Amino acid sequence: MKRSFAGLTDTGLVRSVNQDAFYIDDPDGRFFIVADGMGGHAGGQEASRIATKTIEQYLDEHWASSETTPALLEEAFFKANQAIVQDQIEHPERADMGTTAVAVVFREDKPWCAHVGDSRLYLLRGDRLEQITEDHTWVGRALKAGHLSLEDARNHPWRHVLSQCLGREDLQQVDVQQIDVQGGDRFLLCSDGLTEELSAEEIASRLTSQLSGEEAARELVKAAKNNGGRDNITVAIVTLEDTAK
Repeated sequence: MKRSFAGLTDTGLVRSVNQDAFYIDDPDGRFFIVADGMGGHAGGQEASRIATKTIEQYLDEHWASSETTPALLEEAFFKANQAIVQDQIEHPERADMGTTAVAVVFREDKPWCAHVGDSRLYLLRGDRLEQITEDHTWVGRALKAGHLSLEDARNHPWRHVLSQCLGREDLQQVDVQQIDVQGGDRFLLCSDGLTEELSAEEIASRLTSQLSGEEAARELVKAAKNNGGRDNITVAIVTLEDTAK
């Protein structure tokens, strides 16, 4: 299935350094990655950079292997985790750094998603926006268990407390899933600098296929900044060609 893609990152209006990173440069559009670093200016920047680079390199080098796609994605993420932990050992000043990561790959023309943390993947079909990933946060767990409402979760003071991220020796699991798609669908990978500022309805209205991927990316970042821009904002948009048109 043919696809087009676009991405944009912005420091926002409050932070002085952009600790997000993204990758959309594969010439064949095989995989896309967004990461959101944490742990001080230098630490967060380095963690997200290491994650995107390691995942991208592993996927590229092992793409034609006999590994299943879930195994390929899991190993790519665990390699990224190991690389960040090793950097922490070599640079104690970055010992607290970590990063979220979300990736989409198209292998054998089937899309798969992997993620750790609270960077998200959304799927837009028509005007309906669906969140594909589940946040690895304290609030995400409470929401899934039915202990919090969506409204309470959005404003909860612990909404940024991660239950897992890359850069931890005790990382146990990478969530991997296959996604059912059809022509005309649009994926959005994003850091929480977007979702903290915009509701699902606001995201859907700007992700609409009436705009190109580049235009939609600019509109999403602009809207997040207009609503406060309190964190770094990163979006990657993948549009699947609608062959029925």
